[in-house]
Amino acid sequence: MGLDQMIYGNTLGAWLMAAGIYAATTLALWLLERYALRGFTRFARGTQTAVDDLVADVLSETKFGLILFVALFAASLALQLDPTVALVIRRAAAIAIVVQGGIWASAALAFWVSRFVDQMAGEDAEAVTMVSALSFVGRLVVWSVVLLLILDNLGVEVAALLAGLGIGGIAVALAAQNVLGDLLASLSIILDKPFVIGDFLVVGDQQGTVESIGLKTTRLRSLGGEQLILGNSDVVNTRIRNLGRMEDRRGMLRIGVTYDTPREVLARIPGWIEEIADAQEEVRFDRSHLSGFGDSAVEFDTIFYMTVPQYDRFMDAKQAILLAIHERFERAGVAFAYPTQVVYTIPAGDDSGAEASGAAAPAEDTSSERAPAGG
Repeated sequence: MGLDQMIYGNTLGAWLMAAGIYAATTLALWLLERYALRGFTRFARGTQTAVDDLVADVLSETKFGLILFVALFAASLALQLDPTVALVIRRAAAIAIVVQGGIWASAALAFWVSRFVDQMAGEDAEAVTMVSALSFVGRLVVWSVVLLLILDNLGVEVAALLAGLGIGGIAVALAAQNVLGDLLASLSIILDKPFVIGDFLVVGDQQGTVESIGLKTTRLRSLGGEQLILGNSDVVNTRIRNLGRMEDRRGMLRIGVTYDTPREVLARIPGWIEEIADAQEEVRFDRSHLSGFGDSAVEFDTIFYMTVPQYDRFMDAKQAILLAIHERFERAGVAFAYPTQVVYTIPAGDDSGAEASGAAAPAEDTSSERAPAGG
């Protein structure tokens, strides 16, 4: 039996050549996968650059079984095959290449996401959430393209299919518009970053610390301890007060002293308060003035700023200022005003006077910070 003997439309020599091409291609791919790729991976781990790590991770996802279809297609080129058989082999090789490309694209996306999360974990929580959400969308797009390419290779009319999917997608979008609205709002929150995990928010009449930002809901932990679950679209469409990004905190004190306080003492009170405020750590004094004559007190208004936003430290400083003011007034003999009423009487038949009254009010603190959410 010679090499010129015909077998299924091809000579024995052609069949042997095709077998040799298939074996050589398969062996070459196996050697590349087993030795070259593993050596490159060890090299990439020893360098500081990310590009070689990316290439190593992507190539490590090569599926040897899929590459065999490429070897089969290469071998078939040496043969004269029935058109139907040749078409099947060509389509199988094309589908294998498309699927392998999808696997490589997913691996590259997973590598980037993993590297980003490792770098930003604990520093930018909302960016981690954004990348996790976008990576899912990215994988969905990749495999959608892969599926369409496979269908196109199988002879399916992709244009007609896309048109039908478009009509169906519109119907689904109308039925799930609330869910899609929350999904788009989550992307808006993630990309625009009006707040991040850990910020203290006031959203309408709700307030709390951001615990998580999901695809549909944002979850807050309120001051009372309960969890508040808000739809992302509701959050986006509401005015938000983000107290987590305060750089400092404003405080106001209103103090009233009695009217019998000497004028020279009244003139020194703003200076006393300034000295007391300046003595506190992390406090920036702004101003203190005699602001008016009340019904029963001479009133002083004081403005100061806490250079750190934490409410508990603000209240500690405010308490220290008030106690120091009380101690200073006590040493100087200055009395805080408190509600009193003085009644003057005149003898019967004396029309020269009339009954009058006066009052005095105690020290009053009208600080704008009424709750830990105050600003």
